[in-house]
Amino acid sequence: MSKGERTRQFIIEQAAPIFNQKGIAGTTIDDILAATKMAKGGLYRHFESKDEIATVMVEFLLDKLSAKIAGDMARQQTAQDKLFAFMDVYQHPLTSYIDGGCPVLNFGVEVDDTNPTLKQNMKQRIEGLQKTLTAIIKQGIADQELAADIDAGGFVLKTFAALEGGMLVSRVTGSDKHMQNLIDMFKAELKSYVLTKK
Repeated sequence: MSKGERTRQFIIEQAAPIFNQKGIAGTTIDDILAATKMAKGGLYRHFESKDEIATVMVEFLLDKLSAKIAGDMARQQTAQDKLFAFMDVYQHPLTSYIDGGCPVLNFGVEVDDTNPTLKQNMKQRIEGLQKTLTAIIKQGIADQELAADIDAGGFVLKTFAALEGGMLVSRVTGSDKHMQNLIDMFKAELKSYVLTKK
């Protein structure tokens, strides 16, 4: 990695939590300069505009979340355990794996009406995750681990949507208990489809 690449990565790592906490509109160039202790000229040697910085920050945070989910699921063997691992990524919304909470929740509403490019990116990522989770359930059915009457797509959609909503409720109320209750409910529902090995 060249010096310029290292500097660009440093800027991303320092500024990303600010964007995640304050949002794209709420984060100023001065915020980024304060976090990186750089001059404006130095910052703009690595990024053309605030819009480019925002796009890169969102990508970085979504990549970080995706890597966490994929890594945690990859360590598991069964469909149930893979899905449990996905749910567990959300289990501590007040001390989230990513500073400021879930970037899907944080940026999703903001880019909906303001940034079509980022909105499309987030749409593709959400649909990609749902496709992956649905495939895990279908493989669980094929492996006779899960009952065939589970609605794979429906279960994934309501779980994902509820966990994102639970993240919001937990952060606004200042309590993880709402998320814990949701995760417990979805784990219990999934367990009801697990076939007993003979």
